Parts: sequence; C-alpha cells; structure tokens
Amino acid sequence: MELKFETLLASVQDPKIMLVTMNRPQALNAMNTQMMSELRELFTEFYVAPGLANCIVITGAGDRGFCSGADLKERDGMSDEAWKRQHAIVEQFIRAMFACPIPIIAAVNGVAFGGGFEIALACDFIYASQDAKFALPEVTRGIMPGAAGPQNLPRACGVRRAKEIVLTGKAFGTDEAYEWGIVNKVCASDALLDDALATARVIAENAPIGVRQAKKSLDKATELDRATGYAFEIEAYNLTVPSEDRLEGVKAFNEKRKPVFKGR
Repeated sequence: MELKFETLLASVQDPKIMLVTMNRPQALNAMNTQMMSELRELFTEFYVAPGLANCIVITGAGDRGFCSGADLKERDGMSDEAWKRQHAIVEQFIRAMFACPIPIIAAVNGVAFGGGFEIALACDFIYASQDAKFALPEVTRGIMPGAAGPQNLPRACGVRRAKEIVLTGKAFGTDEAYEWGIVNKVCASDALLDDALATARVIAENAPIGVRQAKKSLDKATELDRATGYAFEIEAYNLTVPSEDRLEGVKAFNEKRKPVFKGR
C-alpha cells in the first residue's frame, strides 16, 4: 500500500503499529473532502489487507486539536446535493472503520468536536490528553451528528448521558469523559502518544489472528443477544485453532519464553 496522502501522515512502527496522523493543524485537523476521502481509502485498505498492521493509533497533528470536525469553511454555501455527496464519503469511511479487523486506538490531543469526536468513538478505545475537549455541537448548527456518534456514544456512556451530550451540544473535558466511560485513560499531554503506542505495542505483540477474532466477537456483544453472540464467538474461536500461532503460543509457554507470532 502506498502510504502517501495530502492530509494524513501514515507510518509503520515496530512491531507493526500503524500511526495515522490527521495533518491539517492550521485548521485544528478539520476534515475537508480530501481528508474524508483519504480516511475512506486508508480504512478500506485495512479491510482488504489486514496484515498491514497489528494495531493502529490515530491522532492529530500539533497539540491543539485531534480533529475539530468537518471543515465548515469548505461547507459554507454548499448545496444540498454537494453536502449529501460529501457526507456519503464520511458514511463510507465510518463503515470502513467499523469493518476494520485491526484494533484502533484514538490518541485524542486537544479538541475532538463533531465528526472528530465521532472518529474517536468509532475506534476501539480512547486515550486522551488531560487538556482534551469533547463535544457534539451539531444541533447548535442546524443539523445532528451523522458519523455514528448517536450509535457509538450510548454504547460508551449510556443513553441518558448520551442524550444530554448530543441534545445540548455542550463541550466537556477529559475528566468527565473518563468518569462517564468514554475515555479509557487520561494522559499527560506530553505522554499521550507514548502511552497510546505502549498499549498498541502490547496488542501488536499478541497473536494477530486471535486479536482480530476477539475484536470481532467483542463488537458483537452489544449487537446480538447473548446466545447468538456466543455462537458467533465460538465460530471466531474455531478459526484460531488451526493457526500456527496457536501452536507457537502453547510451545512458548511450555518453553518459558516469549512467543513469536507470525499471523498465520
């Protein structure tokens, strides 16, 4: 895969960690049409070629913004048809994030508003700097959240809290986000990326097939009844049994050494 974009920086770090940086710091990494298209391309490629990485960390360039949402300067005066065409790109990249088999960690530095907050919510979990800010202000601008925030936010903090956040459009800080279950860890601003990459490293060193199958099963936990979810889980589990990594994991345990997984 060619990792060259206009609005994203993407690099692979050992052990197969993909660091993705939204790179429009002059606009607090707001998403223009180009960035939306590049996010769609990137996450679609992860579905096609999951071996590209064992874990993904997504963050924003600079220290003031993770992503401030859609670029409203670009949207100023946009026709209904053009708006819907642009939003279709958002819908496609959010669905591509849902389908991404590789674990995704959001490292939220600074502002995560609107679609930026929704990108973080579409990740598997969130680490945030102590000075990060979150909001879904769409109702104050005549629309509503449309990048799966109304689906993902209640799964993190409950329906009643999600309604308060969405219907008021008010911003809140990292401490509240942590207390409400939206953020997994609050980090010092200068340690955020290191902390996220450290956790990514732990995930990336685990058996890739097992990690991907476990992620799929966990995603189903909030979508299916328990019996159906468990049936899905067993199907996912059975795909790990014939893998070389399963044999290596048991062998390494008995030989009292660290396993060397190959993703097959």
